[in-house]
Amino acid sequence: MKENIVYFERTGKEWTDEVLKICKEYAESQGIKDIVVASTTGETGVKASEMFKGYNLVVVTHVAGFREPGKVELLDEHRKRIEENNGKILTTSHALSGVERSIRKKFGTIGPAELMANTLRLFGEGTKVCVEIAVMAADAGLIPVDRDIICIAGTGRGADTALVIKPAHSTNFFDLKVKKILCKPL
Repeated sequence: MKENIVYFERTGKEWTDEVLKICKEYAESQGIKDIVVASTTGETGVKASEMFKGYNLVVVTHVAGFREPGKVELLDEHRKRIEENNGKILTTSHALSGVERSIRKKFGTIGPAELMANTLRLFGEGTKVCVEIAVMAADAGLIPVDRDIICIAGTGRGADTALVIKPAHSTNFFDLKVKKILCKPL
């Protein structure tokens, strides 16, 4: 079997529109109806909600307090537009850090989940985020775990990575399968 993978010259949000287009074409050709996208402020989430109307779209945001205590980074105007387009919004602890991040900050060491996250980063930040948001959405019951989904993420802001994943709950993390790379930065 031969498949095409799109490689971007570098990381960055300038690839967002192209990533969404690649994902839409693939979803249509394969009958995939579940899309999970990472979005911090909601800008990428809004674009995805416009592109994937009629799909089961889950927009995963940073947990409250990620950058600043008590602060939610998702902008209200973006939340409103995503919801108007029938997108679901998930704000919860990161599957590959969560409480372990506080252990790192307090004691200067990492646990197994952050070690797994850093290993996934060998393939790029977006790859790590795609795996993580698939688990988070599965744990929230917002996506099925018995069929393929498309996960979209990026490096910092925007989207530069998309994977086809058969998701799993965190309790069965190693049942998750990265089935295909649709696009990623070099």
